[in-house]
Amino acid sequence: MGISGISLWQLLIVLLIVVLIFGTKKLKGMGGDLGSAVKSFRKAMDDKEDKDDKDDDAGATPKQIDSARMDADFDPAEKREETQDSRSG
Repeated sequence: MGISGISLWQLLIVLLIVVLIFGTKKLKGMGGDLGSAVKSFRKAMDDKEDKDDKDDDAGATPKQIDSARMDADFDPAEKREETQDSRSG
């Protein structure tokens, strides 16, 4: 039993019929077209993410961007340790 009750032999027969109908050259061309479409889609998505990142930083001043990055690195536990050390010392 294969996928959804289809056996391996049935899948091979369907594959053989598809190859006979379309031919290997046409299937190869369709595969290449599909691959290039997926590649261009991924590139467009990456470009959009890069643009969104730039747009987020575009309205802020460099000082605001630096302080936002510093806040992201801020660890409250370290701040508590510093205040406790200053009180005891």
